[in-house]
Amino acid sequence: MLQLDFHPTGRHFLQIPGPSPVPDRILRAMSLPTIDHRGPEFGALGRKVLGDIGKIFKTQHPVVIYPASGTGAWEAALTNVMSPGDHVLMYETGHFASLWIKMATRLGLRPEVLAWDGVDKDLPHAPSWRRGVQADMIEDRLRRDTERTIKAVCVVHNETSTGVTSDIAAVRKAIDAAGHPALLMVDSISGLAGADLEHDAWGIDVTVSGSQKGLMLPPGISFNAVSPKALEVSKTAKLPRAFWAWDEIIEMNKNGYWPYTPNTNLLYGLSEALDMILGQGLEVVFARHQRWGAGVRAAVQAWGLPIQCADPAVYSPILTGVILPEGVDADAVRTLIYERFDLSLGQGLGKLRGRMFRLGHLGDSNDLTLVAMVAGVEMGLKLSGVPVAGSGVEAIMAHFSAPPANTQAQPRLRVA
Repeated sequence: MLQLDFHPTGRHFLQIPGPSPVPDRILRAMSLPTIDHRGPEFGALGRKVLGDIGKIFKTQHPVVIYPASGTGAWEAALTNVMSPGDHVLMYETGHFASLWIKMATRLGLRPEVLAWDGVDKDLPHAPSWRRGVQADMIEDRLRRDTERTIKAVCVVHNETSTGVTSDIAAVRKAIDAAGHPALLMVDSISGLAGADLEHDAWGIDVTVSGSQKGLMLPPGISFNAVSPKALEVSKTAKLPRAFWAWDEIIEMNKNGYWPYTPNTNLLYGLSEALDMILGQGLEVVFARHQRWGAGVRAAVQAWGLPIQCADPAVYSPILTGVILPEGVDADAVRTLIYERFDLSLGQGLGKLRGRMFRLGHLGDSNDLTLVAMVAGVEMGLKLSGVPVAGSGVEAIMAHFSAPPANTQAQPRLRVA
């Protein structure tokens, strides 16, 4: 018989940047009996989650929910507003931005790629993968598009492969400053519900996201938040779409239903996750992630290792990438940490494979979870012979044990 019990004692430390650890409260909600997806009880569930998810995106407009991964939501976003051969401007900040570019090519679009092309001594082969979107580059390119052939600007909000959170509001200002009609399309798969995102206020036309990051759910739900402008463009877009088409879904959503069989039990979990997040308040949730990120970065800095994100202004509150010295196999270090301490870290992806690993600080975590993560990494670095300048454990403990700047007690996330 196949043996799958990899973690015989204690609880596994899942500190990858998604799928994130799922709270027991959500797991219990998902265990409820499946109901008739055409019955009145389901309609009530559908209307509730559709109403609440808009509050997470900070939008008054439709949020389309798919039983799919974030990759499916990427495809849905493009196929609903694009026509064959359309010219799209896509900014490469990391592995997931590059995958979205690859998808656009396979769908028959003409992506034009922008990327920061400066010099970086730690990663000379991938300098743009250490920085966020440069809005001035987008503005300059759009100003030169005098024929207005560019139909959309596609950027990643929180790049999961690098730990960089780009300034989306600045991108919107750049598009407006250029006086360009291009749609703004944003991937916030790992940013939603962990980093501030304002679909309406930032003038985003399509925001793509997924369930397995800040929403603390297993993979299997994805989203398109859609502006009125994007809906209007979708009426004349020519790329083939059937399952992904917004119009039928939005029409049936008015009564809380979908035109196909939805993933009922994940919607139970989504309803519970929304109750937890909105019950505590988005600003509290964002502040907690910022605090966690600062604590983990203090540990990395104490080790004397470079943080993948080279610009402190765009440090991610969701994850932190750690670059290891040249000649050290980051995947071998990661494997040792997993085997010795039952701790999973995110591997380096694409151009970063073997050079770095990623520390997730999101989902069902707390201060002690992250202290334990740092302890496991520090032991693994020492066992692997990687020189460290100081104790990351002491640094993160000092950060988390410091008196809070705001002495008013913060509401706790209710888990029972």
